[in-house]
Amino acid sequence: MNAEIRQFLFDSLTAMKYSTADMDDDTVLGPAGADLESLAMAELALRVEDHFGVRFNEDEAERFAAMTVGEFCAEVAGRARIATAT
Repeated sequence: MNAEIRQFLFDSLTAMKYSTADMDDDTVLGPAGADLESLAMAELALRVEDHFGVRFNEDEAERFAAMTVGEFCAEVAGRARIATAT
């Protein structure tokens, strides 16, 4: 599932006009890497919520900005497993 989430993440970022050419699982999403701003993180979270049926709290954006692509994909995969189990 992580590969599907990663592809969706990269497709979403491309649609949002972010370059994913140099991104990999170790790229930090926030200013230290991909340089996603808070509004971009919020938009990405909404896209992921809609597509994978997961939910994020409003105060999680700062935590997501510190995550790498791989960590974010793992977080989404974990939440998706929980969402489908209930």
